[in-house]
Amino acid sequence: MTIRWGYGTNGLTDLRLEDALAVLADLGYDGVGLTLDHMHLDPLVPDLPTRTRQVARVLDRHGLSVTVETGARYVLDPRRKHGPSLLDPDPDARAARTRLLIRAVQVAADLGAHAVHCFSGVIPDGTDDGTAWKRLADALAPVLDAASAAGVPLAIEPEPGHLLATLADFHYLREEFGGPEALGLTLDIGHCQCLEPMPPAECVREAAPWLKHVQIEDMRRGVHEHLPFGDGEIDFPPVLEALEATGYQGLTVVELPRHSHAGPRLAEESLRFLRAAAAEGGTP
Repeated sequence: MTIRWGYGTNGLTDLRLEDALAVLADLGYDGVGLTLDHMHLDPLVPDLPTRTRQVARVLDRHGLSVTVETGARYVLDPRRKHGPSLLDPDPDARAARTRLLIRAVQVAADLGAHAVHCFSGVIPDGTDDGTAWKRLADALAPVLDAASAAGVPLAIEPEPGHLLATLADFHYLREEFGGPEALGLTLDIGHCQCLEPMPPAECVREAAPWLKHVQIEDMRRGVHEHLPFGDGEIDFPPVLEALEATGYQGLTVVELPRHSHAGPRLAEESLRFLRAAAAEGGTP
């Protein structure tokens, strides 16, 4: 097995989706992390199934596999970044996020994606931890039902500053649900460097049994800023060696959402860097 590289479309928002996919295929990527958003594949359009079929044909033409990501900043609310979340005090607002995730599961099933990514959201002001965890569990339950029915795992991401911020938090949520097969993990390698107590390579080994999606970029300890490779502190060869050893079959997606202005160049440089780091670590 070799690691299968992808690039996130949230780092290519200055390109039409068809152009972005062509660029990634030409560079030699194996797949794409497709963020559902208005500039590429808008999950709220009435003809979503038709548009999804069109995207599926483009992916197939280029030989690209896909994972579906749901981290668009303003897809539901033009005034609140990532709002409403699964933790919103308003039950109707939480339900809107739940509906979006269920729609993402359907898109993923129609595209043959290997997972749907999501995250918990930030704890709202005035909300205690217990209430926040109950809201998260209640809001995710219908999504997990949909994911189980579709045969597409839901891969929740520990996100710095969110309720579910660490691997320990992921395990807490799994226990709350009784360890359902449909609930998996998105592991962001940069986030491991940012705030996990153990090194990123050890995070990969610890996360291996639940790993359904991987995001990768450089980062510094204690600073949640997605950086191009070489601009942060991560020693990548041991990380990639650990990832190879897990037997993980999905995509490892470069996540540079603030660098779309230089997306094509960074896509090329990132793949060159990662292939060199993998070779240095003895990974094919």
